[in-house]
Amino acid sequence: MSSVSPDKRRKMESALNQLKKHTVVVADTGDFNAIEEYKPQDATTNPSLILAAAKMPAYQHLVDQAIKYGIAIGGTEDEQVANTMDKLFVSFGLEILKKVPGRVSTEVDARLSFDKEEMVAKALRIIALYEEAGIGKERVLIKLSSTWEGIQAGRELEEKHGVHCNMTLLFSFAQAVACAEAKVTLISPFVGRILDWYKESTGRKSYEPQEDPGVLSVTQIFNYYKKFGYSTVVMGASFRNTGQVKALAGCDLLTISPSLLAELSQDHSTVTEMLKVEKAKASDLEKIHLDEKDYRWQHNKDQMATEKLSDGIRKFAADAIKLETMIKEKMLNVKNGK
Repeated sequence: MSSVSPDKRRKMESALNQLKKHTVVVADTGDFNAIEEYKPQDATTNPSLILAAAKMPAYQHLVDQAIKYGIAIGGTEDEQVANTMDKLFVSFGLEILKKVPGRVSTEVDARLSFDKEEMVAKALRIIALYEEAGIGKERVLIKLSSTWEGIQAGRELEEKHGVHCNMTLLFSFAQAVACAEAKVTLISPFVGRILDWYKESTGRKSYEPQEDPGVLSVTQIFNYYKKFGYSTVVMGASFRNTGQVKALAGCDLLTISPSLLAELSQDHSTVTEMLKVEKAKASDLEKIHLDEKDYRWQHNKDQMATEKLSDGIRKFAADAIKLETMIKEKMLNVKNGK
C-alpha cells in the first residue's frame, strides 16, 4: 500500500500524465525523434511539418530514398516529383509508426481540396504505399481538407474502401455537422488558428482558456457529437498554449506539438476533465441536417471559418510547393551524378 495521499500523488504527477487519463494524446510533428519520450498513442503530420522535418540533416536519408524511388518509377518530371512526394510522406509515416502504438495521419495534397475524385485517388495511392510496406490501412488516417468536396471524398473513402479519414482545417460548426453526417472517423478542429483570428480581428491580446473562441468551438462540437450519438470522434488540434489543451481535457483526442508536450510533462498543476459525455447529453443543442447548399451558406456566414479554411489551404499548398522545389533540385543533382 502506498502511503502517498491521492492529492499529493496528483501534485507529483505531470499534467501530461493526468491528461492521458481523460484524453488520447497524439503528437503533432514530422520530427519523429522528438516524440518518443512523451509516449503518445498516435501522431499527425501535415505538409508544413514534413517540410520542416525534411530540411533536418537527421532525415536526409528518407528524402534521398524517396527521390531514388521516384526516379526508378519513371515518367515525366512532374510524375517523378509526385511519386517522390507520396513516398516521402509515407516514409515519414512508417518511421512514426515505429514510435507510436496507434495510427499516423498522412495528408492529401491541399491543392486537391476542391476535387473529390482526385482526393480519393491520392488517398488510395497513399494507402497502397503503406500496404506495400506491410502497414494495414487500420493504422493510417488520411487527412483531407474539410471543404464540401473533401468531406464527400471522406464519405466515399470510408463507405466504399474502408479507409479511415481525419478531416482537417476545420473551423466552423457547419463543417463539423457535415463531417458527422458523412460518418468520417475523425475531425481536427483548429483551436489555435481560431484564437489567432479573433485576436487579430478584435485587437484583444489574450483570452482565458474558458472563454477562448477555439476552446468554445471544440466544446460545442464535442457536445453536439456526443448528444446525438455520432460515431465521428473529435481531435482538438493547433494549440497555442497548454491552457487551451487543459481546457479540453476529456475531448476524444488532442494532437499536441512536441514543445507543448514538453511543457505539459514539466507542469504539475491539476488537470480536471472538462468535456464529459453526460454533460454533453444534457446540453440544449438541437440536431440539424445540412445538404450542400445549406453547408455552403452556413459555412460562408462564419467569416472566421471562411477566411481560415481558405488561408489554411493556401499555406499547406505553399509548403507542398516548397517541398516539391527542394525535391526537384535534389533530383536534378542525383541525375547529374552530384
